[in-house]
Amino acid sequence: MSVFVLVHGSWHDRAAWQGTIRQLDRNGHKAFAPTMAGHGKGVNKAVDHSQCTQSIVDAITVESLGDFILVGHSFGGTVISKVAEAIPGKIKRLVFLNAFVLRDGKSLTDEVPPETAEIFAQMAAQSPDRTFMIPFPVWRETFVNDADLETAKWTYAQLSPEPYQPTNDRLDLKKFYSLNIPKSYINCTEDIALPPGEWGWHPRMSNRLGLYRLVQMAGSHETLYTNPLLLAEKLVEAGRD
Repeated sequence: MSVFVLVHGSWHDRAAWQGTIRQLDRNGHKAFAPTMAGHGKGVNKAVDHSQCTQSIVDAITVESLGDFILVGHSFGGTVISKVAEAIPGKIKRLVFLNAFVLRDGKSLTDEVPPETAEIFAQMAAQSPDRTFMIPFPVWRETFVNDADLETAKWTYAQLSPEPYQPTNDRLDLKKFYSLNIPKSYINCTEDIALPPGEWGWHPRMSNRLGLYRLVQMAGSHETLYTNPLLLAEKLVEAGRD
């Protein structure tokens, strides 16, 4: 049996992992999916990256977890990197699921196409609480491109505006890059949330991990929703000894 801690990405909360958790449970594993600070509907969005990280560390501490596999999806990759710095002795392996692996001193907005970063900044500046929201056409065509229209609409309804500050905070990751925690990268082969090529997930992000295990699977950026059965299998593969 393995224990997984599943960290969601932008616009999501813990509910995005429900299908994956059910599949892991059926296969004899345990999984926990905390919601990071500033995420979800009807919550205070005035948070920074350090508060997002601390909320995950606190959730792990409350559950008294150790020797677990820490998984980060998308923006969650930036958070698990900092969680690993805070509690390295508790983590068995880090798994990045089409996730950002930031360079030292960089932010998420440094790692997306400039036009995307500018749109995020404009949306945040125009919102009353410095948040930004992914437009449905972008969600439909590039994030959940392996789903039918009904599923795309249902999943979009689960999202909530993303706090801007955590995506714009530049992170000191020197300690992260000095850690010897084993790492895996799951690459969903139909994921075009970042444009393939110069801006793509793999190998651009994955290769920054140094020595790592690559696990590939079919699917979009949102396999959490569209294929939780296969995702659970791949998480076990990515997390095995």
